[in-house]
Amino acid sequence: MTSAGAQRTLGVHMTSHGGELRVWSHSAQQLELVLFDTKDPNWITETVAMERGADDIWLARSPALKPGTRYAVRAAGPTGPTHAFAPSRLLIEPYTRGMVRIAPGQFRSVVVDDDFDWGGVAKPNVPLDKTVIYEAHVKGMSKLNRGVPEHLRGSYAGLAHPASIGYLTDLGVTSVELLPVHAFASEQRLIKQGLTNYWGYNTLNFFTPHQPYASKAAQEEGPGAVLREFKGMVKLLHEAGIEVILDVVYNHTAEEGRGGPTTSLRGLDNDAYYRQTADGTYIDVTGCGNSLNTAHPIARQLVMDSLKYWANEVQVDGFRFDLAVTLGREANHEFSPQSELLQDIASDPELAGVKMIAEPWDVGAGGWQTGSFPSGWTEWNDRYRDRVRNFWLSDVDYARRASAAPVGIGGFATRLAGSSNTFSNDRGPLASVNFVTAHDGFTLADLVSYDIKHNVGNGESNRDGTDNNRSFNHGAEGPTPDIQILATRRKAMRNLLGTLLLSAGIPMITAGDEYGRTQRGNNNAYCHDSELTWLSFPVDGWQRNLRAHTQRLIELRSQNPALRPVRFGKVGQRVPSASQMDWYDARGHTMSDDDWSSARNRTLQYVAASTPEFEEFNRILLIVHGVEEPVTVTLPAHADVTRYELLWRSDDEIPRADASSSVPGAAIDVAPTSMLLYRAISDND
Repeated sequence: MTSAGAQRTLGVHMTSHGGELRVWSHSAQQLELVLFDTKDPNWITETVAMERGADDIWLARSPALKPGTRYAVRAAGPTGPTHAFAPSRLLIEPYTRGMVRIAPGQFRSVVVDDDFDWGGVAKPNVPLDKTVIYEAHVKGMSKLNRGVPEHLRGSYAGLAHPASIGYLTDLGVTSVELLPVHAFASEQRLIKQGLTNYWGYNTLNFFTPHQPYASKAAQEEGPGAVLREFKGMVKLLHEAGIEVILDVVYNHTAEEGRGGPTTSLRGLDNDAYYRQTADGTYIDVTGCGNSLNTAHPIARQLVMDSLKYWANEVQVDGFRFDLAVTLGREANHEFSPQSELLQDIASDPELAGVKMIAEPWDVGAGGWQTGSFPSGWTEWNDRYRDRVRNFWLSDVDYARRASAAPVGIGGFATRLAGSSNTFSNDRGPLASVNFVTAHDGFTLADLVSYDIKHNVGNGESNRDGTDNNRSFNHGAEGPTPDIQILATRRKAMRNLLGTLLLSAGIPMITAGDEYGRTQRGNNNAYCHDSELTWLSFPVDGWQRNLRAHTQRLIELRSQNPALRPVRFGKVGQRVPSASQMDWYDARGHTMSDDDWSSARNRTLQYVAASTPEFEEFNRILLIVHGVEEPVTVTLPAHADVTRYELLWRSDDEIPRADASSSVPGAAIDVAPTSMLLYRAISDND
């Protein structure tokens, strides 16, 4: 087993005598450092035999190993079933900070000068309860933005341009979660089909930013310039108060199955880095051909060193871990919340304050683990997604067909209040990253416009992508001229956004949902690098109106701490930074047990009062009505409340600028399938 101190020396390090390279391999019998000409990437200028040292760390030194130098590693070793050595194969060094592609499937590591002037700009450190995540794609974010100079569109610099940052700050989001930016490659299957991996979930190297996302000038200058552009993007976003969260893919690599391309880890020590049986069969719990063996200390350390590099040297603010259950699988390949890697990520002092977000599933046995991650982690809450979609979409569709909804409002209310049935009391509501859509699946506009997926353009005869969308087209599949259907769809989007941004937990918006971006019914657009997936930005009046609603909802969330509790409340106790929650029916009476469970009841009134710890006292009333018929609601006579000030309603096409007030006991007309938010005010406030 390798010692932690030794492991941290892996990769290239500069000394007064030139560069030193350290690479780990237990199984190898011989390693070589190969250096290349600066102009001809195939001309080998020097080969240095590496010497095995303590802890299976191999060392090579060369004065030519300096910034700008291209290099690779060759490895020879045994030929057993769990090995994959090929002495002539040129491999990517796992800790390299720079890479260049020299031919299809062929890459060279590059030594980079990673000096950068941060100018005193610090991380925004947005508290979890005030965090609003915007999931976006680096290229897609600015590719069609005419406010960005053409030569910067679709690049790191394009995302950092004032036109992009201004859009984000105007919207009000606090944190941008970027789809994978680690260097990646398209899968062999996609290449044969003439398609590309647009999303990037196929990592080549865990330390190198994806070069094609840099501006053309930076790409031409080389990997050092690409890294500087990436850091510059982080710095400018931080100056604007916006955090950068990276979607990271440590569960598998681009080496795919045993017949896939061997580019790095497989060629260095396949036996250590990948989960496999004694006969060399890969144990694939990711659905991508291989699974990183994080039960092995060297694989764990690779992940930890990568995280620390991005969090400290590149200053990113957090990570969303793709298929995070894979990372928590032990040597027996079963998931454990107490696995060493999951515990290390959450507790390592060098990662203190960094946001850690799990996608709490993979495709292996026991792979669905929502709510099971340890303290220090937040999780994508698919239960929230499904319940919210059901309530506003598939339940309404069912009610049209059967004249009654299949379920009532109890399960929806639990999600609205922070999913206490999923996350433990010590973790609280902020363990939940709430989302209605994500990059994977229908966009918000498509969710209300299509009953089924339309993925023929993906080249798999519409077989790929989930069939369990919980969507509702409201009477027509896809585009329609029907004015009533379009109006109902717009209101459905406002209800979904309203639920997302007014729920306890951490909200995540998918880029473009704020104005109704469509992918024309494609719910798995991972292989489309085109206008289908790039952001086009609001054009039509209804899109601008929807964006205005999103802005208003984010603003209201920020202004009302009762909407964003840090802890779960406890009956009869005062819990700081929790919200006291009281529930009423449409008549203004306290909800009965039957009200919670009856499918006949799909209307509630929800009063949440903050328990001040760091902010002023605040109290809100939220009305939810989930039936396609209007209802008259009697506002509740809640203790100390003298009036209710209307802040937002989902049946408005344009957010209201003037607030109206009503007193407890007043009868309010509520539109079909809609929401209303009030501030509950006391004369003593």
